[in-house]
Amino acid sequence: MSNQATHPPDTPLYPIREVSRLTGVNSVTLRAWERRYGLIKPQRTPKGHRLYAQDDITRIERILQWLNRGVPVSQVADLLDQPEAVETPAPASDDWDSQRHQLITLVQALNVQRLEALYHQSLALYPLTTAVNELWQPVINALEDEWQQTPDVAARRTLEALLRSQVSIRLHYANQATRGPLVLLMPRPGEPGPLWMLLAALLASEQGYRVQLFDSGIALDALPRAVTRLHAALVLFAGGEVPSEALSLPDETPDVPIALCGPAHEAPHDSRLYLLGDDLPRAVAKLRPLLRESGVL
Repeated sequence: MSNQATHPPDTPLYPIREVSRLTGVNSVTLRAWERRYGLIKPQRTPKGHRLYAQDDITRIERILQWLNRGVPVSQVADLLDQPEAVETPAPASDDWDSQRHQLITLVQALNVQRLEALYHQSLALYPLTTAVNELWQPVINALEDEWQQTPDVAARRTLEALLRSQVSIRLHYANQATRGPLVLLMPRPGEPGPLWMLLAALLASEQGYRVQLFDSGIALDALPRAVTRLHAALVLFAGGEVPSEALSLPDETPDVPIALCGPAHEAPHDSRLYLLGDDLPRAVAKLRPLLRESGVL
């Protein structure tokens, strides 16, 4: 770990905002890794401001490599000094499984206060992609499968209200801070949107898109006018498993890419519609090549 004794006086040092820019890890997460797990140990100015050397930045990049391989943050410290080729260890039984179980229990108990705390904790400790892959999407998928068999409207509405409020706040500030293309994200017309659609909005926002999130889908024949008025660069539908014959667009469609995020039986008959799959981080990652291919970027 870095400290003042191991850094020569002429070692270049970087403030936390620059380290965040270089690594893509926000300052809240960097502080959490330091305080809760001791994963990094920056120097301090006389006024207490953090300063990071290049070996701190390298260490942060190694932390990210392990987290992106699905290793819980609590296990990373023991792996940082291992050879890079070491095999990814199986997560401890009390880590991801425990966090998922805790999240499901809080939803079922309608414990809004602790749910909100867990939401913020997960996004502080992990990159958003990891938090979505390992915690939020698996839990939401499991809950929605369970609710199809045994509906629990109160639990679903509690989780939906929490996610919608937190995601809306994040989108509000992120949309003001970016000039990226606008993505219109909504459920397929006539269907309720899955809860993971809110996670897709978070991921798209993190990738630099401005996101307009609709609670319910609009009729396809009204889509061209809506896209024109919003100056949207892409329309993204989210929904459950859909037969290919249902995936067709009217003759008059917006001159922007239209994609479906979610499972599908097979490729749609309509060649104007792109399927992105149901792995949310991968689906969002496909947006930029899609926009380039369509000439939007």
